[in-house]
Amino acid sequence: MAEKQSIFINRELSWLRFNSRVLAQCNKDIPLIEKLKFLAIYSTNLDEFYMIRVAGLKQLFTAGVITSGDDKMTPLEQLREIREYLNKEQKELEDHYFFTKLELAKNGIFIKNYDELDKNLKAAADKFFFEQIMPIIIPIAVDSTHPFPHLNNLSFSLAVKLCDKQNPESIHFGMVRISRVLPRFVQVDKSVYVPIDSLVRRHAEEIFPGFKLLSSAAFRVTRNADITIEEEEADDFMMILEEGLKLRRKGAFVRLQIEKNADSELVEFLNSHLKIFHKDVYEYSVPLTLDGLWEIAGNKDFSFLAHPQYLQKTLPPFDENTSVFSTIDKEDVLIFHPFESFDPVQKLIKEASSDPKVISIRMTLYRVEKNSPIVQSLIEAASNGKQVTVMVELKARFDEENNLHWAKALENAGAHVIYGITGFKVHAKVTQIIKKDGGKLKFYIHLATGNYNGSSAKIYTDVSYFTSNDIFAKDTTNFFHILSGYNKNRKLDKLSMSPMQIKERLLKMIKVEEGKGNEGRIIAKMNALVDSDMIKALCKASAAGVKIDLIVRGICCLRPGIKGVSDNIKVISVVGKYLEHARIFYFKHSSPGIYIASADWMPRNLERRLELMTPIYNENLQNKLKEIIKLQLSDNVLAFELGSDGEYTKKEPKENESVVNCHEIFENYYNEIYKNIRKHDSSVLATKLLKES
Repeated sequence: MAEKQSIFINRELSWLRFNSRVLAQCNKDIPLIEKLKFLAIYSTNLDEFYMIRVAGLKQLFTAGVITSGDDKMTPLEQLREIREYLNKEQKELEDHYFFTKLELAKNGIFIKNYDELDKNLKAAADKFFFEQIMPIIIPIAVDSTHPFPHLNNLSFSLAVKLCDKQNPESIHFGMVRISRVLPRFVQVDKSVYVPIDSLVRRHAEEIFPGFKLLSSAAFRVTRNADITIEEEEADDFMMILEEGLKLRRKGAFVRLQIEKNADSELVEFLNSHLKIFHKDVYEYSVPLTLDGLWEIAGNKDFSFLAHPQYLQKTLPPFDENTSVFSTIDKEDVLIFHPFESFDPVQKLIKEASSDPKVISIRMTLYRVEKNSPIVQSLIEAASNGKQVTVMVELKARFDEENNLHWAKALENAGAHVIYGITGFKVHAKVTQIIKKDGGKLKFYIHLATGNYNGSSAKIYTDVSYFTSNDIFAKDTTNFFHILSGYNKNRKLDKLSMSPMQIKERLLKMIKVEEGKGNEGRIIAKMNALVDSDMIKALCKASAAGVKIDLIVRGICCLRPGIKGVSDNIKVISVVGKYLEHARIFYFKHSSPGIYIASADWMPRNLERRLELMTPIYNENLQNKLKEIIKLQLSDNVLAFELGSDGEYTKKEPKENESVVNCHEIFENYYNEIYKNIRKHDSSVLATKLLKES
């Protein structure tokens, strides 16, 4: 008898398949510069996976932990599967890189090693080296008087094996550290780039005068980058976090990347000091710093090989000459980024900072851009004497230093800055603005699925909701009181907050649909589905006949298609030009039935973070959200469907079926809306056009 199939898919292997879908974009007929971007994204994603997830598995293994998830795989089994998976995928990565490089050359853009340059370009490269690189790189000897240096996380270097020119028998080992402030691909001509390690290798004998270069190998190390902070002992949280960031640079080594066919003595030299498990040493025939491909992709001269730039639209009712406050007074508004501009969000905070009737601004900040106009407006508001309360989540991974900077700037301006609640990250996206008019207080609220970051709002799909509806005033006030004061078991009314409410309400709504059997309907769009209680509840509803569609961009630990268990569940992942980030949930038999949220369905979001889920009551706005998720479900260009074997299959248009690329359709329809804004109401037109798709 066949073993019963588990409803759970391993989280780490599911993530690897997500990154494979990122890499698979290079298979598509998309512009070459876009392929460079996906290669860079794939590489950066894999760095973070090793820094956090693999590092965590190694710690579990060392601690003797046997199982670590609902799928019951041991840490050792997971580590073995991860290595096997990545070793198989490496050839695909290298094939994509070399194919893209070849196609770029056909279009007059070249990535060449130093030795492949002609005489004039070598001269230009040499000039750049001596003027821009030589003063910054660090030559390092390693011998009895020069200890092996500390290598920061993701540091990039050239290991060298040298001999004394006057005494060839005298062999020496060392390295050249290549600072991260230097480009990874050096532009030596308008359309010619050289990997920096190739240029450094050429001049190794000038870097180590009197020595002859025998062999060299570019290498890169990855460390455990997770930060553990004992918050109960942190009297000065900012100081503790700054110490944590320093420790991140000293985390245990978890991976060594080195160029293929490196001198065996050089490899032995490195690993005698690094002591990295031999199966975590990856040899590459491509540059080790593929994240540096953004330097080439960002060259505006190559825009003819990129997607046409989409200009975000500011649509009615947010006309340029209209106050955001007066607009929200008239109606609730929901906008869909990046197709609709982030400007109204920034304008809301800007107006509030200078409006004499505004007495208070409260806001959560999770990931903030470096030159944030929103933070500048908050600083201005505090300087103008307004009550400004800002929750800056210092524990937002890899944005800690940037958030520290803004937290200090806000404090210096007189804002009340909160760093979070002990034991929890604050991931909710909410702003509350209070105006005093005629002796009465008026509340303006913004709730969102994405961060207050104008840069990411151009590439992430997210939803922003503006309202002055009094039903949300008390809830948002209570939420900020929870952040700033002592609290115990405080709950919200219309809004749902994790860790106390979101999971409970979601499970109840799934249960309602389960009770409706074949009439039940659930559509849920999110970034990740991991929580075992949510997975079990969905499978139970599926077994009762409920039709369930899940749009999960990344990790999905639910195994669909198990007969009698999850065969009514369909899971797709949409990966394309924009990063899918919005969380939208639809339950047919609940009221109001459609919600937006900051939370994914993961234990960390539902149990260990402060998140918000917002009900949408306005029928027009409900329809807009429904059409967004319906269009994504019909996508047959960007979508991949998850099978019961845990593998994803690329969706393709069936015979006589229209081609549906949801990102293209959204762009085209919002362009159409923009052309017709003087003739139609934009929110109604948006719904009409999306339905026609």
